[in-house]
Amino acid sequence: MQNSLHSSFVKHGVLGLILLATAGVASAHRPWMLPTSTIVETKEAWVTIDGAVSEGLFDFDHMPLRMDGVTVTAPDGTTAAGPAAVTGKLRSSIDLPLPKEGTYRIALVSTNVMGSYKVGEDVKRFRGSEADFAKQLPAGAQDVRKTVTHQRIETFVTAHKTNDAALKPTNAGLEMVPLTHPNDLRANETMRVRFLLDGKPLPNLPFSLVPGGVRYRGVAGEIRLTTDAKGEASFKLPAANMYWMNAAYPPNPGKGPAPDNGPAESKRYAYTATLEALPE
Repeated sequence: MQNSLHSSFVKHGVLGLILLATAGVASAHRPWMLPTSTIVETKEAWVTIDGAVSEGLFDFDHMPLRMDGVTVTAPDGTTAAGPAAVTGKLRSSIDLPLPKEGTYRIALVSTNVMGSYKVGEDVKRFRGSEADFAKQLPAGAQDVRKTVTHQRIETFVTAHKTNDAALKPTNAGLEMVPLTHPNDLRANETMRVRFLLDGKPLPNLPFSLVPGGVRYRGVAGEIRLTTDAKGEASFKLPAANMYWMNAAYPPNPGKGPAPDNGPAESKRYAYTATLEALPE
């Protein structure tokens, strides 16, 4: 059972720790999905989405992002399971057809648990999926404590012409609602966003953007921002580039499961997106 728990942690729990640890941090391992293009104008439209966890953006320098469970919201607003991913040593990839004109939202959403419980006098620890935690919690367990992490990683791709149907919030977890279309961004032009938590505007939320090409600059170049009382923010992306957006709630959640003297259950939320700003 110990090996099973360790395997479950590696598959499901590591990403949650990484996501929570990277909010507002200038140098850390960051999870992301990167499209080969954010605007596809070929007659037979396809895009490849790479996924990785890396220190540099957007470099394949650490480990693949496990992309099992990716969903694709089409330009008509319908959501379906994405194609099966091919996973290598440093990255995962999916090839995605874009049969309909409009904007697609590619998202990886998961819920993970870090927890503890007592069986007699023994304290047991768990990291893995919420479903596995419920299955493996033995009858009669006492002092059950858990931290549930809801996380969303996403990017946006348009075939030929943008539209907004895929951009509607799901009202579950921490989400960014683009008030400026995410595939219509230009350097030094204003982008507006709204952050929601379970469908409600999230005021005073710190979030950040980091441009790609960190290895060539030697510094992260992190842009730190905060939402206003309406959960909204306006900002300009300083140069044409791919950008990694990141937010977490609570903003400084700490690490690990709920402490032994803390609440029986706590919740954490994490969000990342990859956006592209085109030249002026």
